[in-house]
Amino acid sequence: MAGFKRGYDGKIAGLYDLDKTLGRGHFAVVKLARHVFTGEKVAVKVIDKTKLDTVATGHLFQEVRCMKLVQHPNIVRLYEVIDTQTKLYLILELGDGGDMFDYIMKHEEGLNEELAKKYFAQIVHAISYCHRLHVVHRDLKPENVVFFEKQGLVKLTDFGFSNKFQPGKKLTTSCGSLAYSAPEILLGDEYDAPAVDIWSLGVILFMLVCGQPPFQEANDSETLTMIMDCKYTVPPHVSAACKDLIDRMLQRDPKRRASLEEIEGHAWLQGVDPSPATKYNTPLVSHKNLSEEEHNSIIQRMVLGDIADREAIVE
Repeated sequence: MAGFKRGYDGKIAGLYDLDKTLGRGHFAVVKLARHVFTGEKVAVKVIDKTKLDTVATGHLFQEVRCMKLVQHPNIVRLYEVIDTQTKLYLILELGDGGDMFDYIMKHEEGLNEELAKKYFAQIVHAISYCHRLHVVHRDLKPENVVFFEKQGLVKLTDFGFSNKFQPGKKLTTSCGSLAYSAPEILLGDEYDAPAVDIWSLGVILFMLVCGQPPFQEANDSETLTMIMDCKYTVPPHVSAACKDLIDRMLQRDPKRRASLEEIEGHAWLQGVDPSPATKYNTPLVSHKNLSEEEHNSIIQRMVLGDIADREAIVE
């Protein structure tokens, strides 16, 4: 992608018109953008390479590697990467409904459980897929779950702390945000990668049904103590089954935490479709339904458009 040149300001490579800023990080801004030819809206993460130290550069390459690897209906797609001398542009799928943190903050007592179940099942589905590919997210929190309202979906984003892991091998990097971090990360121990994501799933489910984080004290040292003691209180309006699932994920000892199979098979999550997205992934027209005439005309256009020769297409 390095062949791209950045044109005048506000356009990347002549392909995307940049619009308003959606968010800011240390080295990056996320902007709304529109594809010049198709008009499709995307999110563009603009990274200033001049501000990156080696650690940040490492995270960035890791993010790009992991996002290229994980292609799932409940994970924000990385469409392309445009690299210029001073900046790196990640062209990402754009959610139309804000993030889950803002959504939770609008529900003081938490969401009703049917709704919480619908969203939580999709997040579990996405993490389960990542772990099968040996990718651990390590920064799971409601801010990194985005709504796609038209599709009726939530999708995971921000793989800046993600990493490849080898089953049985421990990781040592501490990362993520305090209120969502597992005890073993905060201790600076080596840790089992997948179990860290499970802990964060427990925090997310707690927030969905309670409307606030389980460990959020007046200051960081108190929050830290509560996490280390694994002290939290589930309000009485939460059902016993839901409380049981939260308790199985928020276990101080990573070995005692529920596995993803146990979470997916848990009584509370039964009867909910973890993958409503698959409905959108079937092709609209199957070649079996095409008439001979339509079939020939499509091949004709592909040949004329120099996409391939007839033999290759028919094959």
